Amino acid sequence: MGETPVAEPEPSIAVPPCPICGGRGWVRHDVAPGHADFGKAFPCTCQQQASVDQRLARLRRFSNMGVLARVTFERTDAQGRGSTADARARFQAALDVARRYAESPDGWLTLSGASGTGKTHLAAAIANRCMERGLPVFFAFVPDLLDHLRASFNPENEVSYDDLFEQVKSIPVLVLDDLGMQSSTPWAEEKLFQVLNHRFVSGLPTIITTNLPVEQMDARLQSRLLDPQIGAALDLGRADSPTMPGIGAVPPALLRVMTFETFKLGLTDPAARRQLRAAFDFAVSYARHPEGWFVLLGNSGCGKTHLAVAVANERLRAGGDVFFAFVPDLLDHLRYTFSPDSRVTYDELFDRVRQTPLLILDDLGAQSSTPWAQEKLYQIIVHRHNARLATIVTTRGLPPNAGDPITSRLNDPGSGEVHPLDLVPDHRQSGGGRPRSAPPGPPPSPRPPYQGRGRS
Repeated sequence: MGETPVAEPEPSIAVPPCPICGGRGWVRHDVAPGHADFGKAFPCTCQQQASVDQRLARLRRFSNMGVLARVTFERTDAQGRGSTADARARFQAALDVARRYAESPDGWLTLSGASGTGKTHLAAAIANRCMERGLPVFFAFVPDLLDHLRASFNPENEVSYDDLFEQVKSIPVLVLDDLGMQSSTPWAEEKLFQVLNHRFVSGLPTIITTNLPVEQMDARLQSRLLDPQIGAALDLGRADSPTMPGIGAVPPALLRVMTFETFKLGLTDPAARRQLRAAFDFAVSYARHPEGWFVLLGNSGCGKTHLAVAVANERLRAGGDVFFAFVPDLLDHLRYTFSPDSRVTYDELFDRVRQTPLLILDDLGAQSSTPWAQEKLYQIIVHRHNARLATIVTTRGLPPNAGDPITSRLNDPGSGEVHPLDLVPDHRQSGGGRPRSAPPGPPPSPRPPYQGRGRS
C-alpha cells in the first residue's frame, strides 16, 4: 500500500481586514425598503483593489467549504453515477439548472433525493462557481451549523452568536446542506426558520439540499421551498447503485448465511447465554426501528458480525438503505479515491459514509492506527453521533482511555447501547462456542422500539 496522498495546502495570503467591510468582501447599501438595492450585497471597494487570486483565496477561507472547494462543473460527469436511465435523466436536468443558477444566482434552489444522487456535489459546484465570480458564499452542513450557533453562546467563543447568526442570514449566497438531518428540537427548528424566513423575505440566493421529500417538512418551510415565485425544487430520486464497486454493499455470501433465523443461542454457560440473548433481543428490536448506536463488543467468533448482518438483512428486506464496511477496507477505499484512476471522488464516498441512513462499521480497531485513519474515523463518528444517525459498530475492544474521543461517543448512554460479548466463546473453535445444531431457544421477548435517552 502506498503512502496516503496529502493535499497541498492553499497558499496563505495575509490580507488585513478591510475597515469598510470587516474582511467580508461585501457591503449593503443603506436604502429604504422597496428600493431596488434593498437587501442586495455589493462588492466592497477592497475587492476591486485585490487581485483575482487574493479575492478567491479570501472567499474560500470564508466559505467553510473545506475539501468541497475542489468540486467544479468542469470535473462533473454529466451522466451522473446512476445506473438507470431515470437516474441519469434526473441528474442531467439538475446539472443544467445548477449551471444556469451559478451564473446568475437568483432566488432559491432546492435539491432533494437520497444519499449518493449528487445533491451536495451540485451545491458545492454552484458555490465554487459563485466564488470564482466574486460572490461571497457560506456553505453549512445544517447539524454542524446548529452546533456552532449553540457554541457561540459561550463567552470564550471567538465568534459571537449575533455575528454568526447575522452572517448566515445575510450572506449573499448561502448553501444549507442536508436540511432535515438536524436534531429536531424546538430551538433548532426556530433558528432554521428565522434564517430561511429572512432570506425568503429578502429574496437572497439560497441553495438547499435534503434527503427528505419536501412534502414531509414543517408546513412553514414547505410553503417557502415550494413557492414557484422564489425558486425551483428538483428531485434527484433514490440512489440506485452503490457509490463504488466493492464498498457499501453487504457481501451476498454473508446475507445468505447470517440471518436471525440462523443465529444459534445454545450455550452451556448461563452468564454467556444471558449476554448473547440480550444482544440478540436488542438486535431484533433495532432491526425494526434503527436509531442511535448499537455497539457489539467481543472477541472473534462471538457472533458480532452475524448480528450486524442480520439487522442489515431485515432493513434491506424492508427497502431501507444500508452501508456495510469492514473498517480497514473502508479506509483503503478512501485512500484510493485520491488516485487519478478512481471513478469516485473522496468527497462523494466520505459524504455517503457520513450520511447513510444505517452504517455498519465491522471490526473497528482492526485498521492500521495512523493519524490520518484516526482522523477520518473520528470525523465519521462525531458526525453520526451529533446527527443521531443509526450506526452499528462491531469491535474486539475500545481504547481503555476514557478520554478517547471515539470511545466517549460510543459509550454515550444517551445515544445508544453497548452490548459486551466477552463471555461468549469463539464458535469456530472445535469443542467450544455455539453448537451449529443447537436449537435457537424461545422466541425473543417483545420489547418496545429503541428510543434512546438524554436527547436534546
